Amino acid sequence: MGQNHETYIKVKGQWIYLYRAVDSRGDTLDFMLSERRDEEAATAFFKQTINNNGFPDKVVMDKSGANYAGLANINLLLILAWFANMIDILQVKYLNNIIEQDHRFIKKITKPMMGFKAFHSAQATIDGIETAHMIRKGQLSEENIPAYKQFMALAG
Repeated sequence: MGQNHETYIKVKGQWIYLYRAVDSRGDTLDFMLSERRDEEAATAFFKQTINNNGFPDKVVMDKSGANYAGLANINLLLILAWFANMIDILQVKYLNNIIEQDHRFIKKITKPMMGFKAFHSAQATIDGIETAHMIRKGQLSEENIPAYKQFMALAG
């Protein structure tokens, strides 16, 4: 999985959480908007990310207790399912790494918007921003297709 962290987006004057995961190359693995930053939300995000990308060997995250508890829940499920390997969890107090750099791109676009009026519109906008960012990073094409052509193919 690589690295997991969340950033914040303003919706109806309240801060909500944008969970994000990137791999060691900086490619976006998954993202999820949540009204809460707690064990339940973190567990849901890890389940979603694993369902979409498979099991990681190791996850690097900040010192968030909720994120740790969420991944510990996943490890507990692995133990109960008799899997031999659990996911290694590495917590770093200050994540000044690949995902922090990747957050800057999202913040650069969302900050001038000065917040969203509804959760569903924030979700739709973030989906588009993340998809465009993945295209720009060359993640959605195995060929050297220009970003605008990838976008047109997805939109078409």
